[in-house]
Amino acid sequence: MTKPMRKLPEAAEAVPACRCIFLLLPTFSPLDLSSAVAALEAANSHDGTARYDWRVVSEEGLPATAPNGLRVAVDGGLPELPRGGMIFVCGGYGQEPGISLKVLGWLRKAQRLGLPVASLGGGIMALARAGLLSGRQASAHWAQRATLAEMHPDVEVKSSLFTIDGKLITCAGGTATVDMMLNLISDHHGPDVATAAADLMVCSSARKGSQGQTVSEFGRAGVRHEKLAAALGLMRSNLEEPLTPVRIADLVGLSVRQLERLLSKYLQTTPKVYYTKLRLDYARSLLLQTNMRIIDVALASGFNSQTHFAKVYRRYFGKSPHQERPF
Repeated sequence: MTKPMRKLPEAAEAVPACRCIFLLLPTFSPLDLSSAVAALEAANSHDGTARYDWRVVSEEGLPATAPNGLRVAVDGGLPELPRGGMIFVCGGYGQEPGISLKVLGWLRKAQRLGLPVASLGGGIMALARAGLLSGRQASAHWAQRATLAEMHPDVEVKSSLFTIDGKLITCAGGTATVDMMLNLISDHHGPDVATAAADLMVCSSARKGSQGQTVSEFGRAGVRHEKLAAALGLMRSNLEEPLTPVRIADLVGLSVRQLERLLSKYLQTTPKVYYTKLRLDYARSLLLQTNMRIIDVALASGFNSQTHFAKVYRRYFGKSPHQERPF
């Protein structure tokens, strides 16, 4: 992947362009970066007007290598913050070890200067650690919502594609990046420019930011039974304090026996086994993405005993919670 810098058309150099800076964290997603830059370039291509220019930077100005091995040349290290510019922070979807005090200070300064700051995917972790999201709403990738909520309880974590809260923009990443960028382009330059950019990118239409990231429980579980889908949703929403099968069945208008039959028919499992799997998957995400103590992970995923949690975890994943940690 070559440096995503573009020379502005000479005929349009007099038009003030929004200066966008893309900061690549060590775990950045190439998909998020390329999607965002492609949208800006498409907006510029609409009528030859240079509405945006951009720079891609890393903390120290060194080439950045994504987790998938893709190496990206950058335009330098952290620059002076541009007036009238916009900051995009690109992160990944796992533990983010590389957010330094220097980066956090740079982001805080951007906020003090009144610059719009956006996170793509895991870049939200940098915004949260810098304190930019305190008391705010924010959209996080589904794999990081639980981690963000545990580590930053002062942030209202949403499951939507993206959230625009004043000059703070948070996006789940992936294909949601295109939706967010097209919405920003529409806000900046009107729907005609955004539609032209979408057409150039062969994007039928931009989804609303409020739309959910993942499929419904129907699609997730591969079933078309409304009450079973509702029961699965209740399990997913109550991991720290698990509901009893009796309570779940009562809330969705089933008997326990009916709930058991439906899970057996559609998912070949039992309520207990399915619920335990959800809680263990949640615990694993906390172990991989946070520095929480093992006992705190156990409690957050509905286990009252660290010993019991470790025993169940090993039986399910083949390793202990301590062995699961990447650090």
